[in-house]
Amino acid sequence: MWAAPLGAFGGMAYTISVFGADSLTSLGALMAVFWGTCAFFVVVVLGTVARLAGFSIFRLVRLIRDELLIIVGTSSSETVLPRLLAKLQAAGASKQVVGMVIPTGYSFNLDGTCIYLTLGALFIVQATGQDMAIAEQLALAGLMILTSKGAAGITGAGLVTLTASLQAFGGTFFSAESIAVGIALVVGIDRIMSEGRALTNCIGNGVATMVIAKLQGERDDERFMAVLDDPSLADPDRVEDEGAPLSPDHRGSRFPAREPEPLPA
Repeated sequence: MWAAPLGAFGGMAYTISVFGADSLTSLGALMAVFWGTCAFFVVVVLGTVARLAGFSIFRLVRLIRDELLIIVGTSSSETVLPRLLAKLQAAGASKQVVGMVIPTGYSFNLDGTCIYLTLGALFIVQATGQDMAIAEQLALAGLMILTSKGAAGITGAGLVTLTASLQAFGGTFFSAESIAVGIALVVGIDRIMSEGRALTNCIGNGVATMVIAKLQGERDDERFMAVLDDPSLADPDRVEDEGAPLSPDHRGSRFPAREPEPLPA
């Protein structure tokens, strides 16, 4: 973490020294489009899905805000995996659903990575002075959707995945020379875009978990609404400090475990 800012500075310094200060304008536009697209996806697309499942996307973001702040500092969603598992389970999703959806989503539900790969590829096409037809753009987007699956890794893994995806698409648009030039441009801002990738991935997996839990009848809606009103109820650290009783299926929750109902006489 201490060396990461130095690496980001080195990447930006290299980009400016090779392509000139004018490249900052294009890179700034790419970052603005990327973050705007991620925000639109979270608020509109995920927000609609969340609303249909009975909760607000903004309240869910508030619930996992501590994890999102950690992601901003590390640029990786993997750092908050244990906390996210505990918090969503304490928020009312069953242990079985959380244990299945979150780890699977970390490999196959990478919304932010998919957005990054598609926009990065289109940026490289434009940077090399080429134009893509609509059909080719759709084919490129389809490829990026596939290659984003299983693209989870350390910070910066998205850049490696982008390089491999461009090589796979190949053709006249992505020769070895154009890929080298494009990656050299993008590497300077990859650290900033990595944060957007990780944040979008984390929020998407959180929404997916609570939606799947609702569809499977494995979500305690009363508990979930109470946690959305007061996110501190799902804080595992606070629960352990206060010594609150834990339910067998929702370890870390401050709600008491339910007593089994007596059998009929």
